[in-house]
This record gives sequence, structure tokens and C-alpha cells, in this order.
Amino acid sequence: MQQLLNTLVERNKRWTKEGKVATYIPELGKGDPSVLGISIIDLNGNLYNAGDYKYKFTLQSITKVVTLMLALIENGKEKVFQYVGMEPTGDPFNSIIKLETIKPSKPLNPMINAGAITTVSLISGESPEERLHKILTLIHKMTGNYGITYNEKVFQSEYQTGDLNKALAYFLRTHNVITGDIEEHLEVYFKQSSIEVTTEDVAKIGAVIANDGKDIYNNQEIIPYEVVRIAKTFMVTCGMYNASGEFAINVGIPAKSGVGGGILATVPRRFGIGVVGPALDEKGNSIGGVKLLEDLSQKLDLSIF
Repeated sequence: MQQLLNTLVERNKRWTKEGKVATYIPELGKGDPSVLGISIIDLNGNLYNAGDYKYKFTLQSITKVVTLMLALIENGKEKVFQYVGMEPTGDPFNSIIKLETIKPSKPLNPMINAGAITTVSLISGESPEERLHKILTLIHKMTGNYGITYNEKVFQSEYQTGDLNKALAYFLRTHNVITGDIEEHLEVYFKQSSIEVTTEDVAKIGAVIANDGKDIYNNQEIIPYEVVRIAKTFMVTCGMYNASGEFAINVGIPAKSGVGGGILATVPRRFGIGVVGPALDEKGNSIGGVKLLEDLSQKLDLSIF
């Protein structure tokens, strides 16, 4: 496995030159476009790393998987999907067009920004700090890394430039999809997007999902099976933005990307995978990371289809 990962990272490094780092969040524009790294952990706890796996990055949209699971744990399936839909969208992740044209005006799924803002609004707490603590606590349990927190500079950069996300949130409140203090919801949303990790942390999140919500070391339940099942399904249908269908065909495993260059992937009952490559393609996915996962899937026959 180690030799394979080293070979595949080296082979796919060239793709990083074809992409560009995200600049609409200014702090993300400081990312290194040449970076490409991967971590894989199997359900026996064997961990393999290659490339720039120590590179730190923010989860961005990858946390949509975590906040969805937490919202489902707290509220149940029926309530969550009263406010957010279950259908894929061919539109960009920050699009507002479907909200304006469908009735009722609720987000199509929890993997787009409007949907994630909605699921974040369903996480209870007396303050933004308490709600963020719940998100971090779940990530700490899944990774075993209790030092994980959010990057203040990235948070401030997102908050100061996130006008479209703010517009989405106020639009949703107008249509009674979101209630309560919008600025507090947005603070939690931007901070959870700014949570900073490495590929090892992401691989461990993927391993818990691969293990049906149980800790791979002691088999204790962290997340209920039904919640994990729902999350995996959304990862397949909506996890790679409006390239999810192509990814399902070419790679064939549940995954969620973020514009920080990270990709969370999970192979049910086999592996958790974390990838980083800040150079993005035109859809907002790590260009080198996607190519790396395509090769890895073919070599190890990972596709679940």
C-alpha cells in the first residue's frame, strides 16, 4: 500500500499545475497549489501516508457531512428534511437560482451552501460558541485529535467576504426555512468551514463512516448507523458539487470535497481516505486529488457500484 500511494502521488502531481487555488476567500488564496497528499486508514487501524500529508488546510464544505449528521442526531430525519431536500443539483454549490424557482423554497440538499446553512441552523445551543463546540466535539471523537479547532484568519476572511452566503441565509429566513438570529447562524457556519485539519484527520473521519458510525479502535458507536447511511448517500449523489455524477462513475465511492483542497472519501467497511490538493478544477474540486482517487480506485477496485 505504501509503495502504491507514493507512486500515485508522484504520478498525479503534474495535475496540480492545471488548477488554481480558491481566491474568492482571500485567505485561501495563500494556499500552495503544488501540494498533493493522501492518508488512508483501514478498519484495523493501519494508517498509510504519502505526499504532503502534513499540510494543514481548512475543511470548508467537508464539514457539511459532519453538520448534517449532528443535525440528524439532534432533530431526527423527519424534521431535518422538512427544511432541506434530498435531491442532487446541477448548479454550483453557492447558487441561489433553485431557491427562487422551486416551491417550497427550501435547499435541494444539505451539501450545497444553502442546505448547509440550514442544517447548521438546526444545531441547538445557547450561543454560537456552544454550537461550534458540539461540531468540534463530534470531530474530536471521530478523529481522536482533541486539538482540532478553527483557523481564525480563515474565519475572518470568510466572514468579511461571504456576502453571497449571507444573502442565502436571509433569503431562507424570508421563506421560513431558517428561524432565529441569522448572524449567529452565519458565525457558526463560517467557523465550522474554517476548522483546520490534516489528511490523517480526514481519513479518520472517513474510517468512522466506513465502519457504519463506530470507532475503529473499540467498536463503540459514535454516530447511529441510519445517520451514517444517509450521509454516505448524500456524499455519493451530491458530495463533489456539480461533478458528483462524473466522480461516481470514475471513482465510485462516497466523497465530499471542499474549496480548501480537501477531499473526504470513504470505502464502506474498508477504508477512510483523506486527500489534500489546494489547486482546484473549474467545479471547485481538488484537481490533483480527484485524479489521484481515480487511479487509486482503479488499482484497488474501490468502486461500490
